[in-house]
Parts: sequence; structure tokens; C-alpha cells
Amino acid sequence: MLHLNSKWQAILLASLVAFAVTSCSDDDEGTPVQPDLRAKIDIAKATPTTPYKALFTDAKGDTTVDLKSGNDRYKMFQALNYYLGSAVRDSAVLEATVMKNMYANTASPFTDIKTSTISIKGADLNASEVQLRNVTANSKSSAEAEANRVAIEGYFTSMADASKSVKAAASKGVAGKLGTYLVNKQGIEIAQIIQKGLIGAVQLDHISNVLLDKGLTADNSALVSGKKYTALEHNWDEAYGLLTLNPIYLAGATDAARNSNESFIGSYLWEYNKASYAKIHPAFLKGRVAIVNKDNTELKTQATFIRTEMEKAIAAAALGYLGKWKSAATDAARAHAIGEGLGFIYSLRFCTINGADAAFSDGLLGGLVGSPNGFWDLTNEKINAASDAITAKFKL
Repeated sequence: MLHLNSKWQAILLASLVAFAVTSCSDDDEGTPVQPDLRAKIDIAKATPTTPYKALFTDAKGDTTVDLKSGNDRYKMFQALNYYLGSAVRDSAVLEATVMKNMYANTASPFTDIKTSTISIKGADLNASEVQLRNVTANSKSSAEAEANRVAIEGYFTSMADASKSVKAAASKGVAGKLGTYLVNKQGIEIAQIIQKGLIGAVQLDHISNVLLDKGLTADNSALVSGKKYTALEHNWDEAYGLLTLNPIYLAGATDAARNSNESFIGSYLWEYNKASYAKIHPAFLKGRVAIVNKDNTELKTQATFIRTEMEKAIAAAALGYLGKWKSAATDAARAHAIGEGLGFIYSLRFCTINGADAAFSDGLLGGLVGSPNGFWDLTNEKINAASDAITAKFKL
């Protein structure tokens, strides 16, 4: 048996410590292995009838899903849209300042709204610390994003001006009502430009080009301070919350009937993308499962699918309303159709997967209504040229 005196024992211990330190240093040159934050989830559990929150809990059984910021912005969009509608619904003269305050959530602009499809507590939105303005065109450069925000605020001013003529009859060069629609002196239904424009500038751009693109690089290894989710989990949840207020997106929908109260892009995905609308909810679930399982390949697959199908819906809606202008029987119906179409064409600039941009979108808008009389100067040839360009760009 080997025995060592205290001097040699100290030397040997020091050598072992030095070896151990050297060994640890060598191991650290590789990628540290992070312990799994969540238990893995069987992706087969992500079905069309699975509520969004159902699968995602922590070790204590608490939900890791927080939809509030996305839902708050969705409700702000509802509230702004409800105010726009008051021009015709209540023959109200609107104020641009009110719309701008709602857009930026300044000066406590929101009030309670309760209808068959809207349930808003104004105080909750006022205190939410989120807004629509700062996520508008947020994937673009600072200058381009601000240009889009200023353009939308300019439409608020146009809407306020048009509302002053809500009791007049519209005609070429005269703002007022055309049928049941309020148009400006160029025959443009500004409310539709704002609504469909925000579908692109806020919903499509923030969901598709920010949260489900750049947002996928967010941290997924640690919880956000004070929260039960990681930054990546929350980006994905915010995207779902900005798409819908419902636990199951388009629950019960068939090709013939939507059977749910979806609005904005959630509604047009159903109306103009019949091939894929039913796959959107499972895609959101599968992507969220992939985040939990740290399966980046699956996550990217689901994100790309959602983004692609949203762009198809926007482009198909633009085409659809151009077609409705041609088939409409009255000036009122034509004005309403082109109002919706112009809003969707504005939104095409955010369809980055298909390579559309502001130049493409603005070129179409100018070709359609760039003349002094706008809607009143439209021709089949102008409509066909825009339709052909969209069809080619989006391979529809």
C-alpha cells in the first residue's frame, strides 16, 4: 500500500486540481449543453381542434402562453375600424386626431365597445402599453416604416375630410355617399384603404416579416424575467394573438361558411385561400410544439407555410376585388370593390416572400387611380393591367 507524507500529499492534490481545471477548459471549447426547459410534446397532438393554449404548460402546470399583446393590438384595430364605421353608421363627422390617438394609443383614446362581434374594455387597451403605430411596417427600414405610418395618418385626415360630406350625394369631383358607401371627391372609399392597408402594414408585416421571420432567432433557452415563457415562445404567441381572438382559429369553418367571428386577415385567409385556411391553426400549433421541442427545422417549415399562405390570401383578395369592380352593376358597388382592392394592393408591398415591395405596389395604385378623378377614370384596361401584374408576380 502506498503511503505519502503530508508534503507529497499536498503536491499530488495540487496536480490533480490543475489537471481538473485544464480538462474543464478543454470541454468548454464546445457548445454548452443546455438542459431542456420543457418536456417534449408529441406533435401529433397538434390537431385542427386543439385549442391554442391546451398543450403548453410548465412543470407546475401553468400555461406558458400569453396572447395579451397580440390580442390587445387586434382589439385596437377593431376599435379603430368601429370608429371609421361610425361615419356611415351614425352619419358622424370624424376627427383625424381621434384616429391618430387610437393608432398610437395616446391620450387614453379607447372607450368600451360592446356589439355582437366586438367586446372591448377601453381602459384595458389604454393601459396596455402597446399600440398599432410602432409595429406598422416594422420590418422595413426606419425611414420606410415611418413613411408608411405617416401615409396611414394621412388617410385618417382624408377620412375625416370625407366624413364632412356624409349627408351629400357623391359624384365625380364631389365627396359624399355613393349608395351606402362614403367616398372622397376621387370616388375612393378611404375607410377601406385604411382597413385593408392596416391588414398588410400591421397584421401581415408584424406576423409574417417580424415575428415569424426575424423573431425566430429570439432566445429559447431561458424564461423572460418575471414571465413563464421564453422570448421565442412569446413571439410565436404574439403572432397568433394578432391573427385571432379565438382559442381555435376558424373553428367549424367550411368552404361554404366561415362559422366564426374572425376579422381582418383572419377572415380573408378563409375567403381567399380555400386550399389552405384549415391548415393555418394546426401550423401555429405545430410551430409552437417545435419551439418546445427545440426543433428548428419544423419551426421554420411551419413559419414559412403560414407566411406563404397569408401572402396568397392578400394577393388573391386584391385580384378578387379588381374582378368585382368589373362585374359590379352600379357605381356604388364598383366604388366599394375598388376601395377594398386598393387597400389590398397597398398591402402587397409587405408580401416579401413573393418579392413584392413598395415600388410594385405604388406602381399598381398609380396605374389604377393616379389620375385626377381616380375611381371615376377607371377602365377595364387599367383593371386588367393591374390584375395581370399581380397574377404574374404571385403566380396565381
